Amino acid sequence: MISPFFKKKDSMEKHLKTGVGQKLQSVEEPEEELGEMDTIETLSGLISTGKAQLDKKSLDLIFAVEQIIQSRQHAETNIHELQDRLTHSTGHVERLNRDMKNLNKVIEEREKNILELEHKLIEKNLKVDQVIEDYRELQTTMAGEIDELKSSIELEQQKYVSVVHKHNEAHSDKLKKINDLEEKLGRAEVENSHLKQKYDTIRQEKAYLSSMISDFTNRMTLPFGNTLTDRKDGNGDT
Repeated sequence: MISPFFKKKDSMEKHLKTGVGQKLQSVEEPEEELGEMDTIETLSGLISTGKAQLDKKSLDLIFAVEQIIQSRQHAETNIHELQDRLTHSTGHVERLNRDMKNLNKVIEEREKNILELEHKLIEKNLKVDQVIEDYRELQTTMAGEIDELKSSIELEQQKYVSVVHKHNEAHSDKLKKINDLEEKLGRAEVENSHLKQKYDTIRQEKAYLSSMISDFTNRMTLPFGNTLTDRKDGNGDT
């Protein structure tokens, strides 16, 4: 199937070829009349030499002929300019044709690339559709699991509230017992302090009694003479 772009291109080429042919014909016609122009210029030179001998009508006619000659020369100049422009336009048209061919090749390659991209896009769309379907299934599954987790969390929260309540009760009981034990410990420390004082007093008394008994025992175990000697020694010392 031929694309609209190629149809438009063919019509443009035909139009350019037709225009170029017309311009070539318009250029070729003045070249055939160059001989006539030379003849007119020769006649103009001859007439200009005898202007002084002619009347007013002849002078007007000569002036008109000179105007025609000048117009013809101006037309020739325009023809040369048109020929140059035609040559330049022909080269430009050829370049455009080459560019158009290259552009057609590029377009064909781009069309192939577009077809490949369309094929890849279709494959990706299929994959995306599959991913979306999997996501919906996963979302449905996750919604069920989330509901189950919510139920489990509510049950665990109730258990936690119950445990916290029991913990608070146990903590209150523990604090009460600690206070009772601290009070008992305070009383026991006071009693222990009193007992310690009594013990120290008894120990001191016991030590004093032990010392007295030891002294008494030592005195009783010594001989009587040693006792007298000791007493004399004690008196002599004094």
